[in-house]
Amino acid sequence: MNEQFRDGSEPEQDPSPERTDREVAWYMSRDLLAILDRQGIVCDVNPAWPHILGRQPSHFIGQHLTDLAGPADVQSISEALASLKEAGASAAFEARVKASDDSYRFFSWSVTLVRGQIFCAARDITVERRHQLALEDSRDFARLALSAVSGVGVWTYEVSSDCFFCDAAISEVYGIDAEQAASGIRRDHFLANVHPDDRDSLRNTMSGGLLHGGDLELEYRICHPDGSVRFVLSRGHTYFSDDGLPVRRTGVGIDMTSQRELEQQLRQSQKMEAVGHLTGGIAHDFNNMLQGVIGPLELIQHLIARGKPGELDRFIAIAVSSARRAAALTHRLLAFSRRQPLAPQSVNIRELIPSLDDLIRQTATENVSVSFVTEAQPCMVRCDPNQLESALLNLAINARDAMPNGGRLIIAASSVWISEAEALSHDGAHAGRYVRISVSDTGLGMTPDVAKRVLEPFFTTKAVGQGTGLGLSMVDGFVRQSGGFVSIKSTVGKGTEVSLLLPQTAEVNRTARDSGAKIGAFSEGAGETLLVVDDDETIRLLLAELFVQSGYKVISAHDGPSGLALLTSDAHIDLLVSDVRLPGLNGRQMADAARVGRPDLPVLFVTGYAEEAASDGFLDRGMQMLTKPFSIESVLTRVRGLLGSR
Repeated sequence: MNEQFRDGSEPEQDPSPERTDREVAWYMSRDLLAILDRQGIVCDVNPAWPHILGRQPSHFIGQHLTDLAGPADVQSISEALASLKEAGASAAFEARVKASDDSYRFFSWSVTLVRGQIFCAARDITVERRHQLALEDSRDFARLALSAVSGVGVWTYEVSSDCFFCDAAISEVYGIDAEQAASGIRRDHFLANVHPDDRDSLRNTMSGGLLHGGDLELEYRICHPDGSVRFVLSRGHTYFSDDGLPVRRTGVGIDMTSQRELEQQLRQSQKMEAVGHLTGGIAHDFNNMLQGVIGPLELIQHLIARGKPGELDRFIAIAVSSARRAAALTHRLLAFSRRQPLAPQSVNIRELIPSLDDLIRQTATENVSVSFVTEAQPCMVRCDPNQLESALLNLAINARDAMPNGGRLIIAASSVWISEAEALSHDGAHAGRYVRISVSDTGLGMTPDVAKRVLEPFFTTKAVGQGTGLGLSMVDGFVRQSGGFVSIKSTVGKGTEVSLLLPQTAEVNRTARDSGAKIGAFSEGAGETLLVVDDDETIRLLLAELFVQSGYKVISAHDGPSGLALLTSDAHIDLLVSDVRLPGLNGRQMADAARVGRPDLPVLFVTGYAEEAASDGFLDRGMQMLTKPFSIESVLTRVRGLLGSR
């Protein structure tokens, strides 16, 4: 410190041995230290003044402290200095000081009167005050935004406190208390109502914004306390301190709920419009199939009446063929709705694809070359192998039709890893390892607009009567029901690749395809007693007659309670054949109740539409399922297989 003040007076000598330590603190302190006379004139300053404010000490010495401060702070400085009436008195205040670049820096001052001199210490709080002003500005902007735009709010995240500050619009959308949100709310509390499926992506986006900066946006869902789901589009920008550390992130939140609901209504309207446009084509197909059944049956009646039974076989074959076509179309409708009963099992794709060689080559024309590419290692998935074969055959036929002048058809299978980013682009997909089964061609290809719609129900580019538009939607329904998703790549003039991605498993293939199908058709019964339960009288009588003609004894019931009454009686029953959906008690409930007293009772479910049966785990030990419409051969084979496995 200077040994002489500007007025020539000598400071009182301090004989204390601590003087040297005070001098070190004077020179080393990062705070502004100064000595003023009793009138407030600066007598001396420490080196922090030129370091922080960029001016030489001579600029400050001799000036009154109020002359160095901002005009708005003169009064607070004067009042603080005037309050120092006696030795030991002190005061604290905030005041700004102009730096060499003409900007003002904020300081927190502490002044004390000692031996007729005023000792000052000032801590630089510029960064803190600028953050506070920015937050106040964002709140003011929030109020303006609310008055201008409905459904738009403003938020600020402060890194130092790990708190969000937001306006009433944001607090309403997020379902949090408005007063708490305005004064600051911890991040975990602020994000508590974010949809669980969207929370990780939101946290990752926030972390990325604080790390890299820039403008980022993300749309996510809020599970509002009132039970509704809100869609929020959040946009924000990160601000950094002079040393490059993130300070705060400020942005806007836009309530997108109404827009997303309107988009959903529009998509539903488009689907219904597509259904309306193509109803004629579906009705055309069904009418042809019905005519193929009704016509031959009437001719059969006519021939029998005329005593010409020898000509019946040809017309019976026509009726059966048309009925099977109708059954296939109904099955596609069920596949699209993702409600067809599946029989999932462990499948090695590396073995399944080569087994389709003959079948797929038969569907291809002579000018289409077919090749199969699979990995050397097993590619295990869990799905219904028959449905998978049907899906691949459908895709192969589509590929053939897309190459009228010939080309190459390639079916390949490989194990792939789907990242989180790629999974987000497919509805219902999750990151992990999948088996990709791709069917690619070198055909006409599709425009982007057509490629976006090919999985929609009833969408088809074929003429009326040539397709129902259910083929690819059936494939998509089966794959989704099996836990996977479909990916399509297509270029006009170069070809199309349709990939089925199914979750890969490590399970060993322990289950045979359909053990009942290997036993043989039309096996004669040995007088076993079958209980037939179905609410449709026609189906019930048909099954009873079929089983009696095949050598079985039959008792029947028309609903669940009456069937259960027979099952809990002393009646001898070797096998239960039941519909799934029954009045009063469904088939599975009836079977479970019956197995309390008949634990080894085999059960064959026959169903045309069973949502309960569409999921893996519906069937228990000693249970099988057969989808209506079924052939005589298939139902008798299943019955004999279940009886033989007891």
